[in-house]
Amino acid sequence: MATDGFTTCLWFDGQAEEAAHHYLSIFKDSELGRIGRYTEAGPGPAGSVMVVEFELNGQKFIALNGGPQFTFNEAVSFQIHCADQAEVDYYWDRLTEGGEGVACGWLKDKYGVSWQVVPTRLIEMIGDENQEKAHRTTQAMFGMKKFDIAELERVYAGE
Repeated sequence: MATDGFTTCLWFDGQAEEAAHHYLSIFKDSELGRIGRYTEAGPGPAGSVMVVEFELNGQKFIALNGGPQFTFNEAVSFQIHCADQAEVDYYWDRLTEGGEGVACGWLKDKYGVSWQVVPTRLIEMIGDENQEKAHRTTQAMFGMKKFDIAELERVYAGE
């Protein structure tokens, strides 16, 4: 069976195009695709935006103006792996504008979409074979909203 990867569909209540442009402004490696509009067949008003295709860091998305029936929740989130504190700060700050930080690197953006802004170094630290180091780091992680890599490194080192 041949496949061309997959596309994540995000359901919005009238903000699909706005949201797509918002995400495109945040992710440097991004691209806008086609915009499909409702026809007289509905269910949205003829000429209004139905779907917006876009790509963020190689991941394909479709934003759908589906209506108020469904909303986002924390059961699904998108992880952003960050190389350093500058990247953590950048994505955290941009995605929490109009949204909110939650816990352990998780946040909800202004559309209610959940994201995890995670330093790649954290994955290494909490996965360390030295259980004492991994435990200390995990405990520190639980106390943070936005991750502070220097503090996590300090705790990991036992300082």
